[in-house]
Amino acid sequence: MRYLIISDMHGNSDALAAVLDHVAGEELDAVLNLGDLVGYGASPNEVVEALDGLALPSHTVRGNHDKVAAGIDDGMGFNPTALTAARWTAEQLTAENLERVRALPQGPKQVDEGLVICHGSPFDEDYYLLSVFDAEDIFSTWKTPVTFFGHTHVPAAFASREGGGIEIEVLYGDEVKLELEVDYGVRYLINPGSVGQPRDRDPRAAYMIYDSEEQVVLLRRIEYPVGEAQERIIEAGLPRLLADRLALGY
Repeated sequence: MRYLIISDMHGNSDALAAVLDHVAGEELDAVLNLGDLVGYGASPNEVVEALDGLALPSHTVRGNHDKVAAGIDDGMGFNPTALTAARWTAEQLTAENLERVRALPQGPKQVDEGLVICHGSPFDEDYYLLSVFDAEDIFSTWKTPVTFFGHTHVPAAFASREGGGIEIEVLYGDEVKLELEVDYGVRYLINPGSVGQPRDRDPRAAYMIYDSEEQVVLLRRIEYPVGEAQERIIEAGLPRLLADRLALGY
């Protein structure tokens, strides 16, 4: 199986469109969507509808911004800018799209034998998995060979080798290839980064392709019209910070 893996679109239809255009000619079997379709960006309806209209089978979990926009969570843990954007999103979503967001399932979700997706971590959808210590806590009880997670907006891979400790690699570059060693008992927690709001100081949209037969993961970074996404945010009256940070990738 060849999977397109996307996460953290955050209402950025320009970035999502660029990613979908970039993979249009590829042989793909399914899409793995790690959540946060909305929040921050000014095109929540366009993002929800684009993802709902995909021809490929999709496996999706919800993100924390999806929960707040859908009224499942009150967002009291958000900073003021994030909460303003989430409340604006809730008002902008059509009734149909609001229901689509509200119906997104909580992770983790098993996609196939040995393959799971989640938003924050397998044990807490809102958890920020950032360090070796975070990964060590998860690997101590989580035995799934390959788990894809989002939420941090930073492309990274954690690997657990029996008797060899935890390895972490933050992934940079136009295209980065990871050759997995699942057959040798290595387990992985892998983050594809963010489509709509990268936070690794690279403003380009990030996504991954995972070939489960070849056990290869490709991270790709692609340009998209950041200026257009910024203009939409400003015209919507959302906090200017949300537009400015897109150009910084932070």
